[in-house]
Amino acid sequence: MPSDAEKPFHASEFATLTTRVHREIERRILTGEIKAGEKIGEAALADSLGVSRGPVREAMRTLERSGLVTIIANRGAIVRSIGLDEVVCLYELRGTIFAYACERVARRYTEPMLATLREQVAGMEDAVARDELATYYRLNVEFHASLLEFSGNARARSIYEGVVKEMHLFRRRSLSKVPNVDASLAEHRDIMGAIERRDADAAREAGRIHVVHGCTRFLDTLDGTAVEGRPDDRWAVGATE
Repeated sequence: MPSDAEKPFHASEFATLTTRVHREIERRILTGEIKAGEKIGEAALADSLGVSRGPVREAMRTLERSGLVTIIANRGAIVRSIGLDEVVCLYELRGTIFAYACERVARRYTEPMLATLREQVAGMEDAVARDELATYYRLNVEFHASLLEFSGNARARSIYEGVVKEMHLFRRRSLSKVPNVDASLAEHRDIMGAIERRDADAAREAGRIHVVHGCTRFLDTLDGTAVEGRPDDRWAVGATE
């Protein structure tokens, strides 16, 4: 068997390693192991991952394009910090994309798609009844992901996923918690009802309102926090769909 030194070079091996390194660094950022505002030392990180600095450097460039890190000349990569105002803007963008996805699914769903969505909503209902919030949150994420996937627009799905990742850079309060699950679940039922009726306009509105209300519920968990541009009735009615 030839040694590694004798094996012919293949670019896919480097690309695969870079992808794996990127995913691991992204995981550390999104879970808070590497905190917002923290400088990322390429050498130390490469050593901890057991790789050379090349894949780490390439991963940093990808993370910069996705908005998770900022690369500053002569200083290196720093995990982005975002403020509450930016979180609200991201919620608005997220709501627009999610509303579009709900509309698309209502127009084009197949029975297998509908079965998946029904199963996820039923699972969330069961989780609420059993007071299993971790299960509810997992199925909530899966429900949103399914709607984006079933919309058939890969670009919209990619942008949506990027927005959600950026929102995790806001560390004042975990965005993984779901306050007022009963209201959230009722909104999921509204989305499902509109999709099942193939009412694209109602599905779009239900999807948009779900994210608007989700933002309001999140802001309500930030005691005494004031933010310019906080969603109100005007945004709920007049947001770009």
